Amino acid sequence: QVQLVESGGGLVQAGGSLRLSCAASGRTFSASAMGWFRQAPGKEREFVAAINWSDAWTYYADSVKGRFTISRDTAKNTVYLQMNSLQPEDTAVYYCAADPSRFYGRSAFSAVGSYDYWGQGTQVTVSA
Repeated sequence: QVQLVESGGGLVQAGGSLRLSCAASGRTFSASAMGWFRQAPGKEREFVAAINWSDAWTYYADSVKGRFTISRDTAKNTVYLQMNSLQPEDTAVYYCAADPSRFYGRSAFSAVGSYDYWGQGTQVTVSA
C-alpha cells in the first residue's frame, strides 16, 4: 500500500509562487511514475505535470509549461511542484498521484486512469 501526503497549498496573489510537496511512503519507487493533477469546481480532474522516478524525465500540460516545475528527491521519496507566475485560472485542488508501473510516453504519464494511488489534495487559491 502507498500513502501520499500533500502539503504547501494556500492563498496567493496573481503573479506569486507556491511550492507543493508530496511525501510518499509504503513502498519503494525504483520504477514508478508520480504526477500532479488538479481539479477546479465543476471541472474534470486534469493533468498538470509528471515525472518518471528513475530518470527524472518530466512532462507538463501546455497550460503550465514554463511556469511550473516538477522535481523529486529520491532520498526523501518526495515529489515537488514549484509553481511560479500563478494566475487565477490555476485555482484548484491539487492532487499528487503515484503508480508502481513503468510508463511509456506522455499519454500514459498524463492520464488520470494510469495512477493507482492518490493523495487527499491540497487547495491552491490565486486571487486576482
